[in-house]
Amino acid sequence: MNVKAKYQPVLQLGEQLGVKDGDVSEENGVLKIKGQAKTPYEKDLLWDKIKEIGGQKPADIKANITVADDSVYHRHVVKRGESLSKIAKHYYGDPMKYKQIFSANTNILNNPDVIHPDQVLVIPKN
Repeated sequence: MNVKAKYQPVLQLGEQLGVKDGDVSEENGVLKIKGQAKTPYEKDLLWDKIKEIGGQKPADIKANITVADDSVYHRHVVKRGESLSKIAKHYYGDPMKYKQIFSANTNILNNPDVIHPDQVLVIPKN
């Protein structure tokens, strides 16, 4: 299996996330990828996928992933049935960090128990 085929799931994830200025090349058995993710969260997703495939310190891939907007961790579009605690658990692994998300969105939220589908919430850096 060549290295590009090995890391195909990373390349597909980059396409799904809409990574900009993407470039992929292979040189002496090392895959070189670069691109710009929208947020640090999306960059983390890409690195997690790289590590899932290649291990903690893969030697067969070099990635240069930059971030377009590092003022926030991510911007989350609320889906039906979500709550701030569910969203906090997804991004931080801790549902009690919903308070951080609420505080970062008081411009559109009045009550942490009331959010609506299609609202775009700022997920602050942890």
